[in-house]
Amino acid sequence: QVQLVESGGGLVQPGGSLRLSCTASGIIFSGNTMGWYRQAPGKLREWVAAIRSGGNTNYADSVKDRFTISRDNLKNTVYLRMNTLKPEDTAVYYCNAKGPTLGGRWGDYWGQGTQVTVAS
Repeated sequence: QVQLVESGGGLVQPGGSLRLSCTASGIIFSGNTMGWYRQAPGKLREWVAAIRSGGNTNYADSVKDRFTISRDNLKNTVYLRMNTLKPEDTAVYYCNAKGPTLGGRWGDYWGQGTQVTVAS
């Protein structure tokens, strides 16, 4: 059974920082591309950042130079460090895993999401 569990969301003032975590089970974590997506009220879910199994990273233009994605393969955890947060970063943030599972399948899995609210 694959599970992705996010944590670290909350309320932060504009200009502040947060670090999101996503711990995975049931997948071959080191072989998965891990990503973060977000969905603001009334909007479609959008891609934020991704980190491949080899460590290469990519970011949406809207978060480049403010957010950093990283992974710890020993802890089966992916992180999203968010700096200089803006009100428009307010959204539910979702963790995503694409790649092999312990059951031998290739899958595309989502966490339950964690709320990030940027407001004064």
